[in-house]
Amino acid sequence: MSKAFIAKVLQESASLTGTAANRAAGDLMGAIVKEMKKNGKFTLPSFGTFTVRKTKARKGLNPRTGEAIKVKAGKTVRFKASPTLKKAV
Repeated sequence: MSKAFIAKVLQESASLTGTAANRAAGDLMGAIVKEMKKNGKFTLPSFGTFTVRKTKARKGLNPRTGEAIKVKAGKTVRFKASPTLKKAV
C-alpha cells in the first residue's frame, strides 16, 4: 500500500480533489507517526496495532565483504493483526 493508493481511496470515497486527497493522506500518515512517537503504539480498531520496540546493539556481517560490524541499538515498528482482520483474510 502506498500514499498514492490511500489518496485515491480517499478521493473516491469522499469526493475530494486529487490535491486535497493527497494532502489528507499525508496528514493521516503524519498523525499516525506522531502518535507512535508520543505513545509508542497506534491502534486501528478491527485492523491491528502498530508498536514501537527497541532493538539492542548487536554484531552483524557486511554482506559484501563478510566483515564483522557493530549494529547500533535502535527502534523498529511491529504490527499485530486484530482477530477481525485475521478472520477477514
